[in-house]
Amino acid sequence: MYPTKRLMAAAAGAALLLATLLAAPAMAATPANGKDAPGNADIHSGDNGNFSFAVIGDVPYGAAEIQAFPSYIQDINAHKELSFVGHVGDIKNGSSLCTDAYFASIRSEFDTFTLPLVYTPGDNEWTDCHRPNNGAYNPLERLAAVRELFYPKPGTTLGRPMQVESQAGQGYPENVNFSKHGIAFTAVNIPGSDNSMLPWTGLGETAPTTAQVAEVDQRTQADIQEITSTFRDAKRNGDRAVVIMTQADMFDPTVTDPAQADYSAFTPLVKTLIEQSNAFGGPVDLINGDSHVFNEDHPLAAGSSWCRSTGRAPRRKI
Repeated sequence: MYPTKRLMAAAAGAALLLATLLAAPAMAATPANGKDAPGNADIHSGDNGNFSFAVIGDVPYGAAEIQAFPSYIQDINAHKELSFVGHVGDIKNGSSLCTDAYFASIRSEFDTFTLPLVYTPGDNEWTDCHRPNNGAYNPLERLAAVRELFYPKPGTTLGRPMQVESQAGQGYPENVNFSKHGIAFTAVNIPGSDNSMLPWTGLGETAPTTAQVAEVDQRTQADIQEITSTFRDAKRNGDRAVVIMTQADMFDPTVTDPAQADYSAFTPLVKTLIEQSNAFGGPVDLINGDSHVFNEDHPLAAGSSWCRSTGRAPRRKI
């Protein structure tokens, strides 16, 4: 059984996505301005208060955006109505070096957020670092570096400290969940490049390595556990909606005829989203980056091309 319009996916791309959570009866989420336009999404909550949050992704990309990133952060900080900021991964483009120095520079910029910053890693900062123009790193070593630098206090966000529940005890400090105004949020490490299953060709590999497969299998199980527990807690707490933030766009609007063989590593995650969304009964918003275009749709609604092959997801965008 597929959810009809239960699951709404919003691709943030490189744009700023501002979401306002309003006091209203539970209902399917719609754009705040009533049409598909960048920078707006609207989720309805059963709480008496209103609050807003921001989501960014795929930023900074390249020299110009790196230079502009500090002012970009200050612009976001100036939105006093915001409750927190989510960064859905890709802190660099896909053809630049994955150096410790670059990671440290972005961490320094992240520290200037005056809002809580919930960050989930993207493929460009670890999965794809095997590429020669990225430095031919072992992606698993880069993931360890990202975790060490960007999650120094598991259970606490960057920027202004905000307490979150994390899977740090299982080795996944980036997988977190929290609740605000009757809305359950989770950020889950699901990267592009077929959930990190594409071969590390920059290291001379033509097929996924044993270590690579083991990491994907273990992280996917942790991701499923994180998503499932978020829905379970949302039902127990009587939350009105669930918001899931990931890097991978598993329902890329530019892919019109997805092929299962290309996107199979996402299958168990999409099946979990289907099952949990159907069982939850309220609106579910999936917010991601990766595809570089703003899009808002119901990818598992009747007639969607994604329904023809559950779990298919897009090729990674650079």
